[in-house]
Parts: sequence; structure tokens; C-alpha cells
Amino acid sequence: MEKFDEIDIIILGELTQESNISIPKLSEKISINSSVVYSRINRLVRKGFIKKYTLEVDENLLGYPVKAMIGCNISSKQRETILEDIENIEETREIIEITGRFDVLIWISAKSLDDLHELVSKKLPKINGITHTEAFIEMKRRKLNFVSRINSEINEEK
Repeated sequence: MEKFDEIDIIILGELTQESNISIPKLSEKISINSSVVYSRINRLVRKGFIKKYTLEVDENLLGYPVKAMIGCNISSKQRETILEDIENIEETREIIEITGRFDVLIWISAKSLDDLHELVSKKLPKINGITHTEAFIEMKRRKLNFVSRINSEINEEK
């Protein structure tokens, strides 16, 4: 595992909250010289700690305010076809293959509860090989800054 320190953790934590912050603003916010911040970010990119900078779209403004996770059990013999069919559903945002109670979790964004109902009761059942579904509607989301919880001392011991 690559080494990183407290400054790296602070920079990563800030960038996970606001990836498009300018280096001068970030430098001022964390009270570290701009040239140090710039070289640290470049090193974090080079070492693979930062994979990419992304854009977060507000799907509510696009007309998709209902968020849900759907657990599915699927036939393993038809796995690839099933996953492709799920991928082709407009509301699908992410497909996660897991172990445990379900084989697959599908993160979706729907236009309304009626749209979600249509998805769960009509679109998914049309996919040959899905044997069971269970929907979990998102009520409220609390996004956490996981990077700030990392203890750099543990990493430095390795």
C-alpha cells in the first residue's frame, strides 16, 4: 500500500467534498502553501489515490426525485443477459453484484412513485431470469466524508 500522511488525508477529504475547488482556495482553506497543495495533488493522482474528478448531477432538477435500491435474485445461467437488460432500463443508475440475501442491487432514480411502481411491477418482471425483487425507497441521504476518518499512522506503519 502506498504511503500517505495527514496532509494527503486533508487534501483528499476536501477534494471529495468539492472536487472543482481551485488550488489557491483549497490552499487557503487548509492553511497550506499553494505549491505544496499542487505538488501533493499531482502526487496523489500519479500514485492512483485520485482516480478521476467527477461531476455530480442533481437528478431532482432533471425530474428524477425518487431514489431507490432494488435487491434482485437472478438466475446465474442468464446472468450476463439479465445484467444487460437491467442496464437498458432508463431509471438504472448503478448495478452492484453482491453476496448475501440478493445477487444484485440496482440503484435507480425514478420520476415518481408511480414510475417506481411501473419499474418494479412491470419492467423488471419482464426480464427473463429475475426470480425475486425487493425495493427500498430512499427517504433521506446523509453523505459522509470517509477520507477524514482514515488514520494515517496505521498506513505509515506498513
